[in-house]
Amino acid sequence: MKNCKWLCFLFFFSCTVQKINKTVRTSDVFEKGHMGFMLYDPVKDKTLVKLNEAKYFIPASNTKIFTFYSSYKALGDGYINGLNYTYQGDSLIFWGTGDPSLLHPDFKDSTAINFLKNADKKLFMVNNFERLSSYGPGWSWNWFPYYFAAERSAMPIYGNVLRYSKKAELAEAKPYPKSVLLPLMPSSQTHSGNYFIQRDFEKNTYEYAINKEKDSLAFATDKPFITSANLTRNLLQEAVGKQITLIKDTNYSKSSHEKLPTVKADSLYAQMMKISDNFLAEQLMVLVSDAVLDSINIRGGISYAKEHYLADLPDEPQWVDGSGLSPQNMFTPRSVIKLLHKIHTEVPMEKIKAYFPAGGESGTIRNWYPADPGQPAYIYAKTGTLAMSTALSGFLLTKSGQTLLFSTFFNNYTGSSSVQKKELQKLLYFIHDNY
Repeated sequence: MKNCKWLCFLFFFSCTVQKINKTVRTSDVFEKGHMGFMLYDPVKDKTLVKLNEAKYFIPASNTKIFTFYSSYKALGDGYINGLNYTYQGDSLIFWGTGDPSLLHPDFKDSTAINFLKNADKKLFMVNNFERLSSYGPGWSWNWFPYYFAAERSAMPIYGNVLRYSKKAELAEAKPYPKSVLLPLMPSSQTHSGNYFIQRDFEKNTYEYAINKEKDSLAFATDKPFITSANLTRNLLQEAVGKQITLIKDTNYSKSSHEKLPTVKADSLYAQMMKISDNFLAEQLMVLVSDAVLDSINIRGGISYAKEHYLADLPDEPQWVDGSGLSPQNMFTPRSVIKLLHKIHTEVPMEKIKAYFPAGGESGTIRNWYPADPGQPAYIYAKTGTLAMSTALSGFLLTKSGQTLLFSTFFNNYTGSSSVQKKELQKLLYFIHDNY
């Protein structure tokens, strides 16, 4: 009798895998572009389904899985290093590490501000900004007005954006920061929508308009500013209330120096992964380079991560930025699965659930892959979206209590990605319900 039940189980299991395989390979929707797919059972150490798993695809924000793992290995989940500094006589000399939290509109960390305020020394800021380009390789110049392409820098302040926001109960919108260095003025243009704010392409001046007939409107929008060592120094001076002198970078990082802990890395990982925050992803890779190389060098940080954390991937990642904004990034599905397996092995599941978007509940998949009513989320996965490129990779929890790893890429399709997402949603639910 037991043998009969076991044979029935194996037959049902085999049929389930065959149906998944057939859906992946014969779906009219999936055939409309280039698809890569892999489904893996880490307990059985068995690949259940694979399609083009060894081919390279543009991953878009699936790149952030690589950034997360590298950051977790290099920075851990404790406090990050927000500032490097050294004392020389009556002088406090400091330089940025890439910490994105300094007065960021979502974190508003003021640890470094208070440290500089309380210092009984003359303040000198090292200009190490030239060590990092504002945009990553392959980024588009016309992304300059949008938060998703906020500039990278050695020492971000206010998230390198001007946030323009309004509460529903207030008649006026307010900027953060409110600074003469980032002038904001009413627009002379007629405006029929709810609101707008825009920045000049060549300089940090902003204009705005609000439809006053819609006083109940609540909104928040972030507009990047053009970063520079001089602007950062001046904004710091405003916040600290003391003179700060900008000095040349003469490799202070190679000499003995101290570090200032600021925010928990956990908070950065969660926001980066859940809302796919490109700015945080880029700055995390700067923090990685500061931690492992004592230098501001994203390329060097990526090279270090590939050599020390990712050398066992089946295919070498072509990896050029932290966020995935660059179409020069290319990964294979089987390498992503291997990376997810490493995360699954090394990161507690409760942390994975705290970091990754949850299907039907949070982040970039809050409107996709919902569980049955009253049931917990069964998908914890990272999305990726660029023109003609979409991806979803992560963890799938089945009704039988198994945790499966999956990676899906669609490249070179036409039309809306929602068509592929709807088909993928059906497939992933079938796996959840039947495996």
